[in-house]
Amino acid sequence: MRRKNSKRSQERERRKKKRSVLTVACEQTEVLLFDPISSKHIKTLSEAHEDCVNNIRFLDNRLFATCSDDTTIALWDLRKLNSKVCTLHGHTSWVKNIEYDTNTRLLVTSGFDGNVIIWDTNRCTEDGCPHKKFFHTRFLMRMRLTPDCSKMLISTSSGYLLILHDLDLTKSLEVGSYPILRARRTTSSSDLTTLSSSSGPRVSGSPSHHSDSNSSSEKHMSRASQREGISPRNSLEVLTPEVPGERDRGNCITSLQLHPKGWATLLRCSSNTDDQEWTCVYEFQEGAPVRPVSPRCSLRLTHYIEEANVGRGYIKELCFSPDGRMISSPHGYGIRLLGFDKQCSELIDCLPKEASPLRVIRSLYSHNDVVLTTKFSPTHCQIASGCLSGRVSLYQPKF
Repeated sequence: MRRKNSKRSQERERRKKKRSVLTVACEQTEVLLFDPISSKHIKTLSEAHEDCVNNIRFLDNRLFATCSDDTTIALWDLRKLNSKVCTLHGHTSWVKNIEYDTNTRLLVTSGFDGNVIIWDTNRCTEDGCPHKKFFHTRFLMRMRLTPDCSKMLISTSSGYLLILHDLDLTKSLEVGSYPILRARRTTSSSDLTTLSSSSGPRVSGSPSHHSDSNSSSEKHMSRASQREGISPRNSLEVLTPEVPGERDRGNCITSLQLHPKGWATLLRCSSNTDDQEWTCVYEFQEGAPVRPVSPRCSLRLTHYIEEANVGRGYIKELCFSPDGRMISSPHGYGIRLLGFDKQCSELIDCLPKEASPLRVIRSLYSHNDVVLTTKFSPTHCQIASGCLSGRVSLYQPKF
């Protein structure tokens, strides 16, 4: 009997460790925790921050980070939720994104101050973590790391998408500046991007900024890289992704996600006049560079769909499923499940020669207000969505 009881207790402990938690970032300083299986409310962190909570990122099975409009990032331990592990100070405006490199244990955050900041959680104390400014650009909206942390993507409200190749988060960025691999706009070849080396690299998102000195510095860096015969780390590529219906007008990239296998990026774009909204998938085109300084990656629009554009002015966060076969996208008072074809095939198995519409697999409507965010569970067959009024809905398939 003792052996059986011992085995049962061990099994219970294993189940507890495997049990997942649904965390919800709220507008009014709160973080809510639910059991995603039973939908039971576990706990409310009523004063998690002093302003709106924007994003939550788990670093492992117990430690998670939250960021807020109060300009701070907080670290939390699921085992001790009565108080924060520590609070991180470094941003000067709303903090919107949290990424994490599991290999180096470096936390990466971005905010509306235009800064991307690196935090060393290996040396974390109750007073915070050592940090440094990694990158700066105007009009920064969202920042993501590819699953293998080899690239950083940054979207801007001016329609630019910045890609840092061969990413090295540990590299000191106070000296020198990034080599530019490509600065290209599909709508206008005359638009240029300017860099400032005074406080690390600075990319201007405004088409009205023009600099002849940038061209000469780019040529100088290109010649230096060719002499070395290697492609530099942290090389910057500047793109303006093609968006259907936006040939002659600017657009804002409001949401940015990455395929779980690193094959593509998923963007939610809205026109500057807020009269159109699109969900677009862009394939990463890998290949051997023609020259050592040529871009090792560029994007090609493969799939798209026009959105309902309900709730103009609000950012809608969408996502890939864990296997990358489906997309969950906010659509009015609900969500739409989108696929690359009707069979929900892998992206690489149905790449079109020309951009094709995404297929609507299923529409789910259960909210009484505009849905702003949706997320697939990484461990369960489940989707969550949240609306403007604060309601959270969980969806599970019926077998």
